[in-house]
Amino acid sequence: MGEMLELQAADGHKFAAYKTMPKGAPKGGVVIVQEIFGVNSHIQNVCNRYAELGFIAIAPALFDRIGPSITLGYESDDVAQGIKYKMQIEDDLALADITAAAQAISDVGDITVIGYCWGGSLAYLSACRLSGITKAVGYYGGQVAQDIGETPKVPVILHFGDQDGSIPMEAVEKVKAARPDVPVYVYPAGHGFNCDQRGSHDAGAAKLALERTLDFIG
Repeated sequence: MGEMLELQAADGHKFAAYKTMPKGAPKGGVVIVQEIFGVNSHIQNVCNRYAELGFIAIAPALFDRIGPSITLGYESDDVAQGIKYKMQIEDDLALADITAAAQAISDVGDITVIGYCWGGSLAYLSACRLSGITKAVGYYGGQVAQDIGETPKVPVILHFGDQDGSIPMEAVEKVKAARPDVPVYVYPAGHGFNCDQRGSHDAGAAKLALERTLDFIG
């Protein structure tokens, strides 16, 4: 359904991105920001789903900063490797790639950054630091609580699970207290509840989070 493109960030770095187009006139654009597993089949499926819902969707391959075509699964070894990869990429470099992806679909109008896991944290930072985007949505971003001192420049909503073993509820409450202007939705689910390739997938939570996201982005 989609295609792989080559994009270039402001620092000259060239990287791949997966892009999908809706059948009719697009409602807007979404930049889908990966977990720590690369632009794998799940992230591509997320893009495909947003295209079915009427949006141009693009997912920058952030791991191309390390090497081409890096994708991982969801076993424990994959998690450990994904964390290692993520730690090698500075936030500003990842944001440069997100910016380039947003610019690649800028002619569509409103653009929302939607991120999951690592991407959820980057979505919040996108709202705070980037220009050229309209809104941001973060799913279970583990670093949001640490970055909550930064002020969003565009509207943002956040999704968390109350059974997330890597994001304690104390961190979520910190986010709520620091940013009462940011809607924070909490689900009876664990980390990665949106991903149907993970054991922690929760169909009910994923459905409700998507409905809220679609209401938010219009």
